[in-house]
Amino acid sequence: MSVPLWMFLLVAAALFCLGIFTVLSRRNAIAILMGVELMLNAVNLNLVAFWRYRTEAGIIAERGGVAGQAFAVFVFIVAAAEVAVGLALVIAVYRSRQTVTAEDIDLLKG
Repeated sequence: MSVPLWMFLLVAAALFCLGIFTVLSRRNAIAILMGVELMLNAVNLNLVAFWRYRTEAGIIAERGGVAGQAFAVFVFIVAAAEVAVGLALVIAVYRSRQTVTAEDIDLLKG
């Protein structure tokens, strides 16, 4: 017995909404990065769910396509790069301003 597609989409939508709420409600830059990671994981869940649904329906089963998995791996790579760059920026800002609160970071203002 397989799990229907709508259940995967419901979980992914909840995860994405939780990520958006985290990004919009938090002041801490680390928490904002965590919200972005939640949104990227929701996208990964959607990609793999649609790939699995298409494979079970026999649409791409004859070629053995792994497009959903390949896209998910690509999103993982982008997420890892985002974490590395984001944390480097947060550490650099903390060293210069002694805070990671997003409202206090106004380095571009003169």
